[in-house]
Amino acid sequence: MEFLHDAFMQRALLAAVLVGITAPAVGIYLVQRRQALMGDGIGHVAMTGVGLGFLLNSSPVWMATLVAVAGSVAMELIRAYGKTRGDLALALLFYGGMAGGVLLINLSPTGSNANLSSYLFGSLTTVSPEDVTAISLLAAFVVLVTVGLRRHLFAVSQDEEFARVTGLPVRALNLLIAVTAAVTVTVAMRVVGLLLVSALMVVPVAAAQQLTKSFRATFVLAVATGVTVTLAGTVTSYYQDVPPGATIVLYAIGVFVLLTLLAAPLAKRRARAAEGDAAGCDAPVPATRRPADDVQV
Repeated sequence: MEFLHDAFMQRALLAAVLVGITAPAVGIYLVQRRQALMGDGIGHVAMTGVGLGFLLNSSPVWMATLVAVAGSVAMELIRAYGKTRGDLALALLFYGGMAGGVLLINLSPTGSNANLSSYLFGSLTTVSPEDVTAISLLAAFVVLVTVGLRRHLFAVSQDEEFARVTGLPVRALNLLIAVTAAVTVTVAMRVVGLLLVSALMVVPVAAAQQLTKSFRATFVLAVATGVTVTLAGTVTSYYQDVPPGATIVLYAIGVFVLLTLLAAPLAKRRARAAEGDAAGCDAPVPATRRPADDVQV
């Protein structure tokens, strides 16, 4: 446990825990909305914010947050109103964000390719006390939104038309999900990196879905998986001198494979139990019952 004596590792572990909580907490809504790659697009746009932060000699984290939020709002508006050329507009936004970041960071007198690499793939030694403060504040916002508004966000993610009929502000909630995803990307970029953060938002959720049936259980298991793999990847990176982002993502994929293998026999056991219950029960299932009735939010 000697790594706990190093100040930079204390900061890195704290940031890793916050990333492990926030990324799956937002990712579960993106998976429900079939927008699993949205985090990847936001990461491209956030690069412009990082480059702008170096160019203006301000905090890259806060500048990346502002640019990523603006980009996520643009993505959501394109998704909502874009027609045949919506995908082209998104592609231009993604590639323009990455190109703008590379250009700006090289124009900056304090920027370099080494700085760029640390934001693209994560770096333990570059997590500063100011970064920890920013990450903590942003993570608090993400948790407040994803937990406090989980019923509303789940309803919108499942069926926008039904949510609109029930009186929910669908457009505002969609924008809130996009903004929260953007904030999560900037929270995670110092540990996982902008190019790999999308995987941490999606893979723990996909892994949890192999074993769980309700939204609540999936949420809890996904967050637990996220925290576990981020801590394990951070510690492994310290001892083996490997990139933390890549290590964390590979651990997450490993957990997904493990849970998938465990889910197969469990599914067969549940199917046999269900067949046995059906054979011993003569009462018909009420016609009004829907699969959504079993969802726990």
